[in-house]
Amino acid sequence: MEVRAKKALGQHFLTDQKVARAIVDALEGGAAPLLSPRGSRPSMSLEQVQGHGLRRRSAERIQGDIMHPSPVLEVGPGMGVLTQYLLERSDIDLKLVEIDSESVEYLLTHFQGMQGRLMEADFLTLRLEKIFDGDFAVIGNFPYNISSQIFFKVLDYKDRIPEVVGMVQKEVAERIAEGPGTKTYGILSVLLQAWYDIEYLFTVGSGCFAPPPKVESAVIRLKRNGRTSLGCDEALFKTVVKTAFGQRRKMMRNPLKPLARAKADRLGWSDDELAAFLAQDVFSLRPERLGVEDFIALTNLLA
Repeated sequence: MEVRAKKALGQHFLTDQKVARAIVDALEGGAAPLLSPRGSRPSMSLEQVQGHGLRRRSAERIQGDIMHPSPVLEVGPGMGVLTQYLLERSDIDLKLVEIDSESVEYLLTHFQGMQGRLMEADFLTLRLEKIFDGDFAVIGNFPYNISSQIFFKVLDYKDRIPEVVGMVQKEVAERIAEGPGTKTYGILSVLLQAWYDIEYLFTVGSGCFAPPPKVESAVIRLKRNGRTSLGCDEALFKTVVKTAFGQRRKMMRNPLKPLARAKADRLGWSDDELAAFLAQDVFSLRPERLGVEDFIALTNLLA
């Protein structure tokens, strides 16, 4: 049987086996770390990603006696193009979540050992703490129509998810990985970069899918950074970032004025004091000019 790609679910099934293996190789999981510094770097080729995977597997064989499989959740396995390679890896303990009942039937039919691993459910509504006792990584060819929501859910579990490898629409990948000062830098860029080191790994053409999407895709990797606290009110931080980018073409004093007014009311400021507060240089900037640390400082300013 074949699974029909469903537009409502944003399904475009990856068919290129070389790309599929490279995505799986990009997941560090419980094996030895990649032999390169952590942090953002230019796009890698498929060969480079697969080369890292081979070195990781060599390290795994050497250290196999002391290594324990790391929990990994594959989101949206579809017909199992990534699953087949994930199941080959002894360094990970794989679980899968798939919302499409037709795909679930296909996976149960074509892959042994899916019982107990495969959940028919909506990833966005899952209570992941009921599935994993501790940390777990996330991997997948994420549906275009919910990819941003997937990353927002990752943020909800940022202290439990040390690594994410995902294929998304190229535009979304660029938005997540870009730094300040670019047109694609936005809400998701700031919120994710506050907690993760992000790498844009490689671009994937539309011809690698069935049906072919109208846009290119890209694979990115997120690795949890060492930050344990933002040093500000995290809820207010999210509000400041989302509010600022809500009117990204305007100077921030316009969208952030209600938050400044709320502070003025709490502290009993006069209108002149509020005007002086909003006259500070930071409020004359557009949000894409500010990095994570700048937004943290702005949040403390508005607290």
